[in-house]
Formats: sequence, C-alpha cells, structure tokens
Amino acid sequence: MSNNKLPFQFKPDPQAASPLYMQLAHKLAQAIREGQYHADEALPSERVLSESLDLSRVTARKAIDRLVEQGLIVRKRGSGNYIAPKLEQPLSRLTSFSEELHQRGFKPSSRWLTRGFSLAAPDEQLSLGLTTGERVARLERLRLADEVVMAYEVSVLPASVLPDPQKVDASLYTYLSKHGGAPVRALQHIRAINADPKLAGLLQVPVGQAVLFITRVGYLDGGQAVELTHSYCRSDYYDFVAEMRREG
Repeated sequence: MSNNKLPFQFKPDPQAASPLYMQLAHKLAQAIREGQYHADEALPSERVLSESLDLSRVTARKAIDRLVEQGLIVRKRGSGNYIAPKLEQPLSRLTSFSEELHQRGFKPSSRWLTRGFSLAAPDEQLSLGLTTGERVARLERLRLADEVVMAYEVSVLPASVLPDPQKVDASLYTYLSKHGGAPVRALQHIRAINADPKLAGLLQVPVGQAVLFITRVGYLDGGQAVELTHSYCRSDYYDFVAEMRREG
C-alpha cells in the first residue's frame, strides 16, 4: 500500500465494527481537524485516494460523500472537492431553541423521550472525533412552544462533556454554560425531507409532509466538537432568514 501522495497514513482495521469507507472518512476528518488540509484546499480526488491507499473508488467516493454530509468538504462542480471554510459565529448568535423562543415571546418546553448513554454510532464518531466503542450521552425529545410540538430533536455529546444527562432540564446550552462546555461556534446544515410514519406521528403532521432536517455540530473555542444535534422541524412553524452582503 502506497501512502506517499497523502499527508497521512491509513491502515484499515479488519477487526473494526465500522465499514472501510467510514474508517477512511474518520481518518480524513482527523487530518482536516489537525490542519493537514486547510480551508479551500482541494482534497485528493477519488482516483488519487483509491490508488494511493489501494482501495476501491467506491470506498473513496462513499468516504467523501460522508464528509460532504458532515460539512467538512464542499463539492465544486467541474472543479473537485474542497475543504470547507470554518464558520465562526459569536456566542451571542449561537442560540438554543429555548433562547430563540424566549426572544420571540413564546414559552418553550420539552417532552423527554430519552436521556441516557449509548455507544457512539459511526456517523457520531466522525462528527465528534470519537473512537469506536466510546460512550455518548443521548438526549431525545420533542420541542414545544406554548404546548405545540415544533420539532423532534436528538442531541449527542461525548460522555466526558455530559456525564449526567438526567441533569439537563429545559435548555442543554444553559446546562453546558454553567459547566464550562457550551459551544462557541457551530456548523449547521439544513435540508428538506419527507416525514415517514414514525416522524409524522411525533410531529403530529401527515405522512409525507415536508419537514426541515437540521444537523448542527457545535465546537469549543479550541476546536473540539462537543455537540451533534439532529432536529426535525415542522416547516409550517419554521422560517430561516439569512442576511448576505456582497463584498467589493
């Protein structure tokens, strides 16, 4: 196996529970986080990855697809795959569900479904920089505004960041702030999906109705990922507004 074209070494673990493409995605993500690749730098192509690591192009493609989903890589049509720029957000603009609703005059509340521990799934390991077998705190709940279900939310945090999930009450960020572990920046992706029967039942919407699927990874000031949250929001209750400025 020849790794001389790449700035990192990769040796597949045949005993690992995660598939080969996830192992490669984890290694690429680690290389990006450690600064071996920089923002806006081109990632090696599928062909280069497969030839350098003696892997199939399908494996390389699936690994890259996973990093695109995680927001670490952006695809530029006709140009290739590039390292995504870091999105820096002031803490004052990184608000929780509870903070947003309080600001709008609503009464936020949660209906807890799960507060406990589990082993990190492969995609959670990738997003949070964890290894196979590490435990995570898992918070699963319905988010309500004035007793109306607005969203179904699953938050996953390293057990070291949230050692007692049962102590989280209304606001996760309020709890983390009190214990010195609240994110100061986040990378958030939003897309539309159609509600399957389970999700439709939780959100109290018809099966097949479009909902907003939001994935957010929150980071400490030093760059450590401490929060992965998947939110499924009722599109009839949510609007997202972005202000853009033209440079030059």
